[in-house]
Amino acid sequence: MGFRQARYDEPFIRDYHSGSTFFSRHEDLPDWLPKELRRETVPIPDVSEYDVIKHFTRLSQMNFSVDTGLYPLGSCTMKFNPKYADKIAAIPEFSELHPQTDEPMMQGSLQIMYELQEMLKAISHMDEVSLQPLAGAQGEFTGIRIIKKFFENAGKADVRDEILIPDSAHGTNPASAAMGGFKTVEIPSNENGTVDVDALKAAISERTAAFMITNPNTLGIFEGRIEEIARIIHDAGAFLYYDGANFNAILGKTAPGKMGFDITHFNLHKTFATPHGGGGPGAGPVGVRGELKEYLPSPIVRLRDGNYVLDYSMKHSIGKIAGFYGNFGVLLRAWAYIKRNGSDGLKEVSESAVLNTNYLTKRIAGTYEVPNGGVKKHEVAVSSEKTGRRALDIAKYLLDMGFHSPTIYFPLTVHEALMIEVTESASKAEIDAYVDAMINAASEPIENLKQMPKNTSVGRVDEVKAARDLKLKW
Repeated sequence: MGFRQARYDEPFIRDYHSGSTFFSRHEDLPDWLPKELRRETVPIPDVSEYDVIKHFTRLSQMNFSVDTGLYPLGSCTMKFNPKYADKIAAIPEFSELHPQTDEPMMQGSLQIMYELQEMLKAISHMDEVSLQPLAGAQGEFTGIRIIKKFFENAGKADVRDEILIPDSAHGTNPASAAMGGFKTVEIPSNENGTVDVDALKAAISERTAAFMITNPNTLGIFEGRIEEIARIIHDAGAFLYYDGANFNAILGKTAPGKMGFDITHFNLHKTFATPHGGGGPGAGPVGVRGELKEYLPSPIVRLRDGNYVLDYSMKHSIGKIAGFYGNFGVLLRAWAYIKRNGSDGLKEVSESAVLNTNYLTKRIAGTYEVPNGGVKKHEVAVSSEKTGRRALDIAKYLLDMGFHSPTIYFPLTVHEALMIEVTESASKAEIDAYVDAMINAASEPIENLKQMPKNTSVGRVDEVKAARDLKLKW
């Protein structure tokens, strides 16, 4: 590959396929641009189209994706993204729609948003849903802001300043609570891996604003005393918040509203199979019950006299959380996924996900410790401690075998944790191959494990240095 130096005294440099100019003469640069930031020459690769295609195709093949293999990240629900949803999202009438289009000219898109709101309300048993938040964490923050404003309106913001969070919670829960101006109080788990209800009763007070919890919890265990927990929280005048990250386990079986929750967020990019990973894109709609409807972000899509309209009239709305109406491309894919599956199909999704997880758990239990025992739901957290191998080393071994590693060292309540969620997408053959690799890793000599991975494009990195000295290019 050769380079030539493009000079700024050339009239212009063109992209010869599009004919567009991508930089102009040096003297044409704006006066406000500092001289030290102006380059006299720019190296331009002198390569053929064929070489360029080979290079970028090779780079794409170095990436692991949910389309090429099992992506068993516990707590993340990385399921297959069906291509019909991508095709629908790529229809120009959707993909090229300007968000400032007048309502009469975007009735089809508004209808989809309205139908998605209604379907999410039915799935969650909530009274109202806002599609605006752009991710699960932003959905959490939206719920926290709703709680904050509710108590501000009630004149109790200074009193209700604590949010209770289980010790197995997702890290975004305490982060969202802290960003919302609340103090966090950790509630320990009992010997069964579920919320210690006695500890909850001892911690709750007139200062409690809410209890944030997901069900099933991060260990894949269903909180069987959830209705009792809801009564405790409500009797104290607080709200029960549902973290929707584990929704894949309960579709068609139960719902946050049935369990007594007041607020929930949905991870559309998890539960409803829209693109996920790499920091985005995402969508985290929020559902609420009762008087909290008036606090949702605006607008909400309504159907009035046969027309779909944007409603900004919620009298206590916390305002906008994101620009315009949310991440429409992700909302559209989720709508397509729910429409295609229907209520029976969504129920089957959860049944298959739970079946897959329990099959994997049974196979792996003889090699790895499975804390708390019992039937799991969508995911399982196992410990590698009794194998004498670190979870990190097991994960590196899996990379060398061509598998994506599970989530490691989370939840913090499990030592040397490997948290696995195979979702409904995985076949029995795929699960068997994965379990075989994990069992083999447990007997691999420790010194060998410490040298892995060897077959990946990048070998073992210094984890601490990589976290603090990022090199985000190859």
